[in-house]
Amino acid sequence: MKVSVIGAGNVGATCADVIAHKDFVNEVVLLDIKENFAEGKSLDMWQTAPINLYDTRTVGATNDYSKTANSDVVVITSGLPRKPGMSRDDLIATNANIVKSVTEQVIKFSPDAVIIVVSNPLDVMTYCAYKTAKKHSSKVIGMAGILDTARYRAFLATELNCSPKDIQAVLMGGHGDTMVPLPRYTTVAGIPVTELVEEGRLNEIIHRTKVGGGEIVNLLGTSAWYAPGAAAAQMVEAIVKDSKRIFPVCALLEGEYGMNGVYLGVPAVLGKNGLEKIIELKLNDDEKALLEASSIAVKEVMDVLDNMNLF
Repeated sequence: MKVSVIGAGNVGATCADVIAHKDFVNEVVLLDIKENFAEGKSLDMWQTAPINLYDTRTVGATNDYSKTANSDVVVITSGLPRKPGMSRDDLIATNANIVKSVTEQVIKFSPDAVIIVVSNPLDVMTYCAYKTAKKHSSKVIGMAGILDTARYRAFLATELNCSPKDIQAVLMGGHGDTMVPLPRYTTVAGIPVTELVEEGRLNEIIHRTKVGGGEIVNLLGTSAWYAPGAAAAQMVEAIVKDSKRIFPVCALLEGEYGMNGVYLGVPAVLGKNGLEKIIELKLNDDEKALLEASSIAVKEVMDVLDNMNLF
């Protein structure tokens, strides 16, 4: 099994490192446009193998996509990171051209690969990769929901002073301020979170989750990388192992939830074929309204991409 990660920056390198440490593939290729950057990082990773006792080979390449040939999964992290005061939408023009170019090269050498997009603005860059790849939408998906739920679960674990392992949650919608956390589907060791956290405090945690990316940007001066990289690696693992895990995934809706032609975060089953099934939850009227609002916001930015006439 072979996985390639395009972009050796903080997110891409973290993703590659996590995949290597978990030891479920034979090779991870890390590619970047910066001369010797990916080579140096991949060599450093490989030198941890005798210490951490894993066999996965890490290989670096400078803009040589032939090294990624016959990848089973490709993770695209390429693009400019978000800076303080910059919205995800501000990134669209530059990053759309980058993601389009990267996807063209990925498809040339690995036409059957499942593509996972991490580049921002996430929902729209996933759509960009889909339009470029001309593959079935089940093979072009975005990483957002796993990261968002991880933040939500981490905040709840801090609030309750409990293990994050015991917290399960679902978030839907766009990756950003319009995401839709679902307290009704949030449990702590099977106990509804609404029985453990009072409503006002829970709403504060939900709001912090929605602006979680911005909080990191304000603290670091750049986007997060440990959690996004690990989240993408978890998706890769589910696909490579064909484990049928259920995660919130950015997927193209074609009738699900009454929506069409929009990439949006929904719970889905991941396996060897990529996105194998979208799960339709029974949302109440308030939840439906929030999801619809999120869909409208994402579609507006998708329309911006369409109007750029890149395809």
